Amino acid sequence: MRILLVEDDSSFATMIQELLSHHYYLVDVAYDGEMGWKLAEAFEYDLILLDLMLPKLDGLNFCKKRRQKDDRTPILLITGEDNSTTKVAGLDAGADDYLVKPFDLEELLARIRALLRRGHDALNPLIEWGLLNLDPSNCQVTYGNQCLNLTAKEYALLELFLRYPQRIFSQASLLDHLWSYDEPPSENAVRTHIKSLRKKLKNAGANEVIETIYGLGYRLKEMAENSLLVKSQPPVCNSKKTQSLNLNQIWQKQKYKYFERINIIENAVQSLKTNAYTLEIQQKALMEAHTLVGSLGAFGFKEASNLSRQIEQLLKAKYEKDELDYQYLSDLIQKIKDLLNHPLSEPSSSISPPPLPFPYLNAPKLLIVDDDQSLAEALVTEALAKGIMASATYSPEQARQKLQHNFSDVVLLDLSFPESTESGFELLAELAIQNPPIPVIVFTAQESFADRVKVARLGGRGFLQKPISPAEVIETVSKVLQKSQSNVDKLLIVDDNLEILDWLRTVLQPWGLQLILLDDPQQFWSTLEQSNPDLLILGIHLPGVSGVELCQVVRNDPKWNDLPVLMLSSQRDSEIVQQVFMAGADDYIQKPIVEPELIARVFNRLERSQLRRKIVAQCYLGTNPNPNPFKME
Repeated sequence: MRILLVEDDSSFATMIQELLSHHYYLVDVAYDGEMGWKLAEAFEYDLILLDLMLPKLDGLNFCKKRRQKDDRTPILLITGEDNSTTKVAGLDAGADDYLVKPFDLEELLARIRALLRRGHDALNPLIEWGLLNLDPSNCQVTYGNQCLNLTAKEYALLELFLRYPQRIFSQASLLDHLWSYDEPPSENAVRTHIKSLRKKLKNAGANEVIETIYGLGYRLKEMAENSLLVKSQPPVCNSKKTQSLNLNQIWQKQKYKYFERINIIENAVQSLKTNAYTLEIQQKALMEAHTLVGSLGAFGFKEASNLSRQIEQLLKAKYEKDELDYQYLSDLIQKIKDLLNHPLSEPSSSISPPPLPFPYLNAPKLLIVDDDQSLAEALVTEALAKGIMASATYSPEQARQKLQHNFSDVVLLDLSFPESTESGFELLAELAIQNPPIPVIVFTAQESFADRVKVARLGGRGFLQKPISPAEVIETVSKVLQKSQSNVDKLLIVDDNLEILDWLRTVLQPWGLQLILLDDPQQFWSTLEQSNPDLLILGIHLPGVSGVELCQVVRNDPKWNDLPVLMLSSQRDSEIVQQVFMAGADDYIQKPIVEPELIARVFNRLERSQLRRKIVAQCYLGTNPNPNPFKME
């Protein structure tokens, strides 16, 4: 049986293709509706599996157009839309059946068998040729009391001959029927499979089942008289078809694609925070969330599928900035990542916290890296009791893999791993130079002053000596978290227009920024020294001194030479702009100020400043090979 699968999620399509091939179906795959249409025009299919949401040509229009061309091929719609309106629309468009993602794979196979039986209702379910029996319902082939162990291609060849006993099949015809368009066979492929099939039939006692018509091809041989015997019930075979499909193996090959989809959703959440959420971003994020709902469930990640559906529902509406719990949305994404990092059928390599109630979704996250499993479990339990979401890994390698897809607010790290090729120092060095750096508390039995110094040089936030109680460890973790969360970016804003200052406060304060507002430029220097800001915003026209002059004053002092400066002005002429940048300003914002643009520019400058400080620190510690990191290559 030849099936056309039209599905834009390539990973999900790969899994379905392998599943169906495992059950002796020949599957062609198209990743958009237009390509699916071309294949449906070029080849004869017994069944079409069709996603509803497709690029270029959606599933509903695909159905309508096939039926308008009087194509009666059974069509099974597969989609994540679970509502009666969509189902009615799909069936009205000409689909024969409807399956909602996520679905059980056995249910998919059952529906396929039902539709194929409907398409071949003139044929008996059990195909017989003398003592030879082929049962399409379970893909079993027997001769007398013997079971034949056939490959997928051998089974397909035999089924084709048995279904059309009077027809002569040329090699070209067999290639069209039994090989997918994307797996071109070798010249001798047909002969090789025919030879192998004949040998297996002969070994079972079925001689001369397939005959060669020289110059034309092959056909089923007319049944000999001695084959017309009374037959007993065919035996039950342990067909290789019944072996379970290795979903975990397929998942490991494909999962990176799903993390890419999750990253797209994360970027959409960030755009929500910065008021840069456009219709295009919304539609892209919705498409990815919709894909995750169906595909993750089919791979066995039912909880991750449900969480993806929640995200899809949240993103469907248009939200104002203060009406959406961004942290809740981010926590849903993070929880999906945690779930996807667990193998489907293998024991987990790390301890993960049990499902937490809603109040814990905003809790800080702790990663424990220690090869003492019992101690790690005790620390996880203690952390959860203190309202900290904790998980544990048992080697730097496992920790590194987990951190690739899961953010942690703090890491508790042992230094000694006897079964690993590296110590904890390598991981500590990596975490110290991340952007932003992850606070690390070293927790070890090693007692060495040299180690303490090395940990301090690498940016460690704490050094705990074993043995120590889990409660004392988590108390130290809490203190480090408090210090880390208190590092709020400070902005000094100077403008004599009180309305502008008040508006800037309204716009910027909700973003967690600490604001120092100044309307008297004569107090600028003392305020700068006292506040030690991370970013400076200056109006150009100020009483007694201009913003350009203040910028020059800042750039002339070595202490403040690298402080990011943004200039505000209602003027746009080239002379003013030139003066602004000649004075050393980093950016220029024209009044009237557009809120999303202001926020984006502020955070862009803060991030650049943090990156610059990190690179300087790397050079100072000798971890950056580039002696001049700010020189453009």
